[in-house]
Amino acid sequence: MAGNRGAWRRPARSNPALKAYFGTPGNTVLTLVCLAILAFAAKAAISWLLINAVFSGTPEDCKAGAGACWPYLAAKLRYMLFGIYPFEEQWRPSAATLLFIAAMALSGIPRLWGRKLVVAWAALLPVLFLLMSGGALGLSHVPTSQWGGLPLSFMLTFVGLVCALPLGILLALARLSNLPAIRVLAITFIELVRGVPLISILFMASVMLPLFMPDGVTIDKLLRAQVAIILFAAAYIAEIVRAGLQALPRGQTEAAQALGLHYWQYTFLVTVPQALKTVIPPLVSLFIGFFQDTTLVVIVGLLDFLNTVRTAMRDPNWQGIAVLEGYLFAAVVYFVFSALMGAYSRYLEKRFRVGHD
Repeated sequence: MAGNRGAWRRPARSNPALKAYFGTPGNTVLTLVCLAILAFAAKAAISWLLINAVFSGTPEDCKAGAGACWPYLAAKLRYMLFGIYPFEEQWRPSAATLLFIAAMALSGIPRLWGRKLVVAWAALLPVLFLLMSGGALGLSHVPTSQWGGLPLSFMLTFVGLVCALPLGILLALARLSNLPAIRVLAITFIELVRGVPLISILFMASVMLPLFMPDGVTIDKLLRAQVAIILFAAAYIAEIVRAGLQALPRGQTEAAQALGLHYWQYTFLVTVPQALKTVIPPLVSLFIGFFQDTTLVVIVGLLDFLNTVRTAMRDPNWQGIAVLEGYLFAAVVYFVFSALMGAYSRYLEKRFRVGHD
């Protein structure tokens, strides 16, 4: 029996990951080449970011250095984050941004969803606006023309998408309506808006709209940009929601009708919730895209986060010294928030078991 022990041993299993990378001579060569490229890139990045970087000093010190110029970020950080908002009042957008991020984090907890959350947001939004605008409770007034940076990007994205989502759902339902007049109007609006770039709509809101206003009547440019973003996002959301509605089995609607539910009941209690679950990935992708596209509001004279970063580079003292550092900082900020939205999307998919029975 001792001599037959080897016959009872299970054959060694190869590691699938190693087999994928080194299973064939071709895969092995590609893996080694990629590793060499990554090692070279990592060495160059570490050298530029840390080893040869300048961590303190003046623009002249950065000119003499061969690495990143981190004093530039320290000197321009507040401008990048808040733009031309009055320096001594920048605690207000800081507080508003922190409150907003905390509220968003709490709103992402499903067990807190409900009417109380809606009421809480309805109470919080005026507080955020008061912090940014002032004019009451001893806060000095800051016009919207001086708002900028990260708080402006957050506001345009959040308010725009929150208002665009219900409008997009209504447009999707109108496009699927059996009433020809409503369906044609919805199709016309959706195709007309989707047929032009966002920058064109912002340009119309900035240049053309004031020409149609009576003398002495002006509309705040921030409001114009916000409305343009809402209308543009609603058209895209409508098509995404329509795809989700059309993907639902017809039996869902028939079962709801058999239970005696009328149109609006089974639409908002049965079909729309299921459609929204199935289109979580494209909706989140759209939200990420609009968060990054807020940079286009520069066409109406507003400076969002990326544009404040660009403007900071034009300082004569730092011009031509720290270009990559500014864009790298902006890329990290955009990546962090986009990655968080993507991770939350995957969490929702797992929670609602999208794609599972």
